[in-house]
Amino acid sequence: MAVLSDYLKMEKELEELQARLKAMESNESFKNELEFKSKLEALLEQYGKKPSDVIDILDPQGSLNRATKATGNSGQGTRRKRKLKVYKNPHTGDVIETRGGNHKELKAWKEQHGSDTVEGWLVDNQ
Repeated sequence: MAVLSDYLKMEKELEELQARLKAMESNESFKNELEFKSKLEALLEQYGKKPSDVIDILDPQGSLNRATKATGNSGQGTRRKRKLKVYKNPHTGDVIETRGGNHKELKAWKEQHGSDTVEGWLVDNQ
């Protein structure tokens, strides 16, 4: 019986939605928007343009906002580069240049000599 009651409920919802659609189709503002959309699409086709071309023409500054949203930066711009750190091992004379702490040899130094000691070997921090 649950299946039958679900079916009847959906059938009633469908009838309500169809009534709302009919009401919307008779609405003058809807008719105007539909006419505008069809004329705009015909115009775009006539000139071989895309909707994004029209947006760029009408709102040139808006393309910058759309580009940041598309890349996921959400208006924050690009991420700045980390500072280059140069470490020099006083025991061996080896030099490591890195922008992050995920350097294999630097990690080995820190395990062997301790993190505080290796940070003391920092020669240049650009």
